[in-house]
Amino acid sequence: MAWFEHFRGKVVVVTGASSGIGRETAIAFGAAGARVVLVARRRAELEDVARSIRDGGGDALVLPADVANEHAVHEVMEQSARRFARIDVVVNNAGLLIPSPVLAITREDLTRMLDVNVLGALHVMQQAVRIMQSQPEGGVVVNVASLAGRRGVSPLGGYCASKFALVGLTEALRMDLRGTPVHAALVMPGVVETPMAHGSEHDLEALWPSQLNMPVAWVVWAIFAAARFRLVEIAVPPGAATLEKIAALAPGVADSVVYWGTHASSWLAGLLRR
Repeated sequence: MAWFEHFRGKVVVVTGASSGIGRETAIAFGAAGARVVLVARRRAELEDVARSIRDGGGDALVLPADVANEHAVHEVMEQSARRFARIDVVVNNAGLLIPSPVLAITREDLTRMLDVNVLGALHVMQQAVRIMQSQPEGGVVVNVASLAGRRGVSPLGGYCASKFALVGLTEALRMDLRGTPVHAALVMPGVVETPMAHGSEHDLEALWPSQLNMPVAWVVWAIFAAARFRLVEIAVPPGAATLEKIAALAPGVADSVVYWGTHASSWLAGLLRR
């Protein structure tokens, strides 16, 4: 597509690049001609992504790091800027999901999610913006949040809390950056077909049948659009976040809709498994 050409030669940093949304986003940017910096904790998986990008003629730099470590994030951004002389786009995607009903969630699990989904995302934002503000052309930070950041659902209470926080930080950052060449965008996916959606011992089928998970490609397109056109917020599927905002006007009604919707999803999941 013609507007993919916009990213040719651009420097794009992708966190959480070892699997799922991050992996596919990194490969897509590589195919579009961007120079891609791959960030995640697992070096072996990052090297595999880098091979896929290089096999397609792209350029990739592997920088293993835990985004929860502020110093490590600082080093990632510094090494990226030294290697490529600038950073144009940062896809702030690293995330952790540990499902649990609110009454059963442990302090340890909630802290782990907050460390990655909130503090880790904050570290990336702060370090990326610091470098982008020194560039005449600025840059774009795309924060991958979730529709769970607009509406709390069980058994994702802790995850929802972390994504609510990320949405709030992004909206505040956008105001901080007003009038500058640096932009912060939000991408708000629903349930996506990734390892995160299947990697929990908690049965999420009652909340959402896996057969209805969205393809990762939908989210990748949203990330590209947010970065290319400096969008403020884009939901996947489109319009879903608007429905959640409308639901906030009548929270009691929304609770009932979610309750009955969850039961309907359980029934549908049972039919699909037959």
